[in-house]
Amino acid sequence: MNTTLRPLSSRLLAGGLLTILSAPAAHAVGYRLPNQDPEGIARGNAFAATADNPSAIYYNPAGITQLEGANFSVGVYAISTDVNFHSPGGGSASTETAMQYVPQIYYTYSPAESDFSFGLGVYAPYGLGIDYGRNTPFPTAAQDAELAYVTVNPVIAWEIAPCFSIAAGITLNRGDVRLERRIGLVPKFDEFQVEGKGYAAGFNLGALWQPAEKWSLGLNYRSPTEIDFEGRSITAPVPPFGGGTPTEASLHFPQYIVGGISFRPTEDWNFEFNLDWTDWDQVNDSVFVGTFGGNQVFPFRYKSSFMYEFGVTRQLGGGYFVSTGYIYSENSVPDETFTPLNPDSDLHLGSVGFGYRGEKYGWAAGYHFAYNGGRTVTGNLNPTVNGEYETFNQAVNMSVSYRF
Repeated sequence: MNTTLRPLSSRLLAGGLLTILSAPAAHAVGYRLPNQDPEGIARGNAFAATADNPSAIYYNPAGITQLEGANFSVGVYAISTDVNFHSPGGGSASTETAMQYVPQIYYTYSPAESDFSFGLGVYAPYGLGIDYGRNTPFPTAAQDAELAYVTVNPVIAWEIAPCFSIAAGITLNRGDVRLERRIGLVPKFDEFQVEGKGYAAGFNLGALWQPAEKWSLGLNYRSPTEIDFEGRSITAPVPPFGGGTPTEASLHFPQYIVGGISFRPTEDWNFEFNLDWTDWDQVNDSVFVGTFGGNQVFPFRYKSSFMYEFGVTRQLGGGYFVSTGYIYSENSVPDETFTPLNPDSDLHLGSVGFGYRGEKYGWAAGYHFAYNGGRTVTGNLNPTVNGEYETFNQAVNMSVSYRF
């Protein structure tokens, strides 16, 4: 291995950076955050074939042609991550369960007598963080990490016919990472702190087709992006060389595609199923480059995975509605490259929510939980990581909307 930072710490720091960049969503499907609106969450994110509120910018931008005039929505997604680890030798660790908050902002405008609609969304499709504290059985593998990935997404949609719309948008993305972890040196320098940021651009596409009165089909695609993170790393509490070391790391964010079908037997009921596929096979290597020009390729060895999403909405009259949903999310991280900062596994997610849509104002609230039933990891590249991981996460999402 080439020296990328300092002779005693390059491998450990690069491995730590890889861990944070590959992991902190901590609730399945790699490091994606597919939960971007309370109405969508309440339906198990089965929303691509409905997409009839401003969050369609994320779920299926073609859906904004269904919205008249100007519509504004602002919400917040709050998640608590609860992971418990038990090693074969009797060690244990648990994550801190403090709530983490992610904002969501959407605006759409459909000019009168026009076949075109326009939208702008600001949201976080990847990220969050996880914290095991200072004393863990795997201090050189996981301690505390955060990944923030924020997207600004202008879109334009075209209603080609009354039953068919298409859309396209640009995604302007910024990523920020932070990591604190042990490195196994003398106590004075037994921790690294790493921070970095980077930018990337991509695009998203959507299509919405209603072939019959009671049926609707939706398709949503997001392109891959790659962020070259640049920042500095220091040894805490005192940098031995006086100011830290410049650090670069590249990470691929995969493409994904979602297809949905909605059945509405009456005006009061909506049943929808979505199939959500993420191309994790694209995320094979991450290259780390240090001050002295050395570099190292680290394999993720992830595998592409599906989420199976089902949701039901019932209109109650007077603008009120209630929804429920279920998701089965396949594991995308093999045992060999599993990290406690991404305790991905086969997950069951249940959800429920309710809300109100008035002539001008609206609001919605959604709740979901994620449970894995326990995952046993063996044969990991870092033996201290081997053991059983139990996950139970909870999240709520609330939003308010206004029509101009």
